[in-house]
Amino acid sequence: MPVYVDREAPKLWRKICSETTIEISLLAENWKIILGGIIFQYIHGLAAHGVHYLHQPGPLLQDSGYALIPELGEDKAYISETLFSFLFFSFVLWTFHPFVFQSKSFHTVLLWCRVLACLVVCQMLRIVTFYSTQLPGPNYHCREGSKLARLPRPESVVEVLLINFPRGMIYGCGDLIFSSHMIFTLLFVLTYHKYGTIRFIKQSAWLLAIIESLLIIASRKHYTVDVVVAWYTVNLVVFFINKKLPELPDRSNASASLQFLPVSSRDKDGRNKDELHRSNNGTSVNTCNHHSMFYLLVAFLSSTVNCCLYRSRTQVNTHSQR
Repeated sequence: MPVYVDREAPKLWRKICSETTIEISLLAENWKIILGGIIFQYIHGLAAHGVHYLHQPGPLLQDSGYALIPELGEDKAYISETLFSFLFFSFVLWTFHPFVFQSKSFHTVLLWCRVLACLVVCQMLRIVTFYSTQLPGPNYHCREGSKLARLPRPESVVEVLLINFPRGMIYGCGDLIFSSHMIFTLLFVLTYHKYGTIRFIKQSAWLLAIIESLLIIASRKHYTVDVVVAWYTVNLVVFFINKKLPELPDRSNASASLQFLPVSSRDKDGRNKDELHRSNNGTSVNTCNHHSMFYLLVAFLSSTVNCCLYRSRTQVNTHSQR
């Protein structure tokens, strides 16, 4: 059903309505891919929770990264989570910028179809890998003496299916090779590198991905091999999937999508074509940059809140162990 918007409606509102109409039509065609990718996130969480039942705590393995990178300590483990949250929320906000900005290079639904396809393949490889060999977890709650290192036998199937959310996701053990945090980080960075437009953000994203890798090792959340394997596995998966999937349609040189949005009947005869043309081709580069900084600020605030929650849960867990 077409959406009719008054010609006098605010320009931003017309953009949002126009883009929503287009994206809904694309979602109707690709909803199975989106739904399948979302469902697999639960399957991946279920698999990670299941391997925790098999985890056997033991001494830390010899690791070159541990010898080279100083340990942050349990009280500073939130730093890597804060950076990851910032990258995660920044990417999610950026994927929805076509709803607001005049300049756009992709459709949000089609981009997420590609992202979820890469994510599912990487997670399938990860599940096969960490179920093949269970290593003693290097994280503090996975070491010998911690009450969370082992899970008691489940009393029912429901207990397994609920995966003890969110505690089971935060204090998991055994799902090591390869790092799930690095899967998301590298996939998001690679996607922005391909479809993003601001060179400075591209370079900064790669730098933050490297910093995130070092922080994960310094926090002793993963062995170095978990991070190294993630770097080449994710890049290879994205490379081959991009070869197989058709390229996303380029919208950068296309006319604005306002032409796809019907106006009310009382405006059809009196519509000023020159005015519409100017609104479709208005300058938006500076606006895009300003809004990108705004989205980064929102992502930073979201990651800060997530960091505080993570740190408080860690402190509560530490006190409960004592």
